[in-house]
Amino acid sequence: MNPMATSKENILQISRKLIQQNGWAGINIRSVAAACGVSVGCIYNYFESKTDLLSATVESIWNDIFHHPEDEAVFQDTLSCVRWMYKQLEYGCQRYPGFFTHHALGFVQQDTADGKQQMQRAWQHILDALCTVLRNDTRIRADAFTAEFTVEKFAEMLFSLMLSALVRQDFDPSTVLEIVRRAVY
Repeated sequence: MNPMATSKENILQISRKLIQQNGWAGINIRSVAAACGVSVGCIYNYFESKTDLLSATVESIWNDIFHHPEDEAVFQDTLSCVRWMYKQLEYGCQRYPGFFTHHALGFVQQDTADGKQQMQRAWQHILDALCTVLRNDTRIRADAFTAEFTVEKFAEMLFSLMLSALVRQDFDPSTVLEIVRRAVY
């Protein structure tokens, strides 16, 4: 047995590499087992099905793209956070070509409840982080948010702009940064 693939994390790491090399079509139980140098049964010890493996791999990729930065100051002000998020989106597109498109469209088209839930969890995590940054940013005007224009609504708008930039493959955050400056600073 290959000691490099005796843990769930090692299998996910190899699955991420397979996606980088071969795209999503290259991921199945047999291809992952072969790349790990283990039997198919070994993979089934950790994942009940191909869907379970794909689902865990998707979550692993989201974690890789949006892992916490070394500099925690990123989360102290909104402008730094937005810059970091755009940088991470670009990193994700370069490291995992087609990931965002496949994840957003593939799971929705397949009507895979688990995939949709995973996407919603990942997106909600990003939205929650944006809300936290907005609430903790001492540079934001005291009167910036109202009952109609809430932190949550502004975070949703920022996130929508990020998703739009992702679709366009435009990782220059300058327009969004200017919107933040004008809206809340």
